[in-house]
Amino acid sequence: MSSTASGTNGTWRNWGGNVAARPAREVTPASVEELTDAVRKAAEDGLKVKAVGTGHSFTSIAATDGVLIRPQLLTGIRSIDRNAMTVTVEAGTPLKRLNLALAREGLSLTNMGDIMEQTVSGATSTGTHGTGRESGSIAAQIRGLELVTADGTLLTCSEKENPEVFAAARIGLGALGIVTAITFAVEPVFLLAAREEPMPFDRVVAEFDQLWAENEHFEFYWFPHTGSTNTKRNNRSAGPEQPVGRLAGWFEDEFLSNGAFQVAQWVGRAAPATVPAIARISSRALSARTYTDIPYKVFTSPRRVRFVEMEYAVPRAAVTEALRELKRTVDRSGLRISFPVEVRTAPADDITLSTASGRDSAYIAVHLVKGTPYQAYFSAAERIFTAYEGRPHWGKVHTRDAEYFAGVYPRFAEFTALRDRLDPDRRFQNDYLRRVLGA
Repeated sequence: MSSTASGTNGTWRNWGGNVAARPAREVTPASVEELTDAVRKAAEDGLKVKAVGTGHSFTSIAATDGVLIRPQLLTGIRSIDRNAMTVTVEAGTPLKRLNLALAREGLSLTNMGDIMEQTVSGATSTGTHGTGRESGSIAAQIRGLELVTADGTLLTCSEKENPEVFAAARIGLGALGIVTAITFAVEPVFLLAAREEPMPFDRVVAEFDQLWAENEHFEFYWFPHTGSTNTKRNNRSAGPEQPVGRLAGWFEDEFLSNGAFQVAQWVGRAAPATVPAIARISSRALSARTYTDIPYKVFTSPRRVRFVEMEYAVPRAAVTEALRELKRTVDRSGLRISFPVEVRTAPADDITLSTASGRDSAYIAVHLVKGTPYQAYFSAAERIFTAYEGRPHWGKVHTRDAEYFAGVYPRFAEFTALRDRLDPDRRFQNDYLRRVLGA
């Protein structure tokens, strides 16, 4: 086990660059036993403990001035059970590595988000999701997990074993313990036919329920200052496999969506008056295309432009009115928004603090490029989302507190009571958890 004290160069920063922390020491355990020892040693030294993956959260959920656990040595697949159709994976495994390994085994997750840089534990603990009519978040695909609690106990959790912990720890916010392994449901690898095409904003909003009902996975991006969107529909296909060509993929996914988009962001940040014109050009840059490939190659895409993000889950029935209100707000304001707004859906699930817990949900995500003042835009958006009892993504910028969450999560008290039992001394506490869960 390596342990590195943070000195003058020991500052940790998240991917978006909006959160920084200076831990007293960093620990990179090579086994569950070493991780357990690190938690116990932190308790002896009176230090708080947080685990951090790749830092893709925009909140300070992983920040600590105590012991920072880095799980990058706890990686890889432990086992595959083809009878139960599950795979057990170490908590520090990046989703990208898991997807590649599953594909080699002829297996796949049912649904996933749109990037795969996060670790499996970081992604699930914060509620990372994709879009789906019937298939939910990554955490909703968990069938079991291991958790090191504040006293060093290793708990094995599932619907049958420690079920009350399992109900909450699938999206545990790092508040209940440190996840060391996760068992996911998997299925034989399949093909998805993707159809991407521009569509007017008014049409998407008017036909949203139909587009959602007719497609297994539907999402769209609206370009502020325009009446344009880019839609994406993914549905299972019998084939044949028809992936995006290498040259076309480079041009659209790298040159346009990353390279040219980055330049546009720099220009917009330097000269805000140009943003509406840039938005109109950007909304027309991507043409319609169709392709068929294995799931992770369809669900995920490279995201090299760094940004800061807020995302809220609202009841699915309320999403179109919330979007119309957001558009009216942007149109009436002097805000210059250079980043598209992303809209996705998820079915209700049974995870205690899932943003889709107990209700069919739609997600509205607002972004601005790294280094751009975002408070005015995000505050205006947040006022709209909270009016619909929106639930913010745990890993993305928001200003809500425990009092608010107690009102929008029916099982909030169930989670905090479990936290009191598993971590009475708040070994895994930090400022963010104090705000969103209470003392």
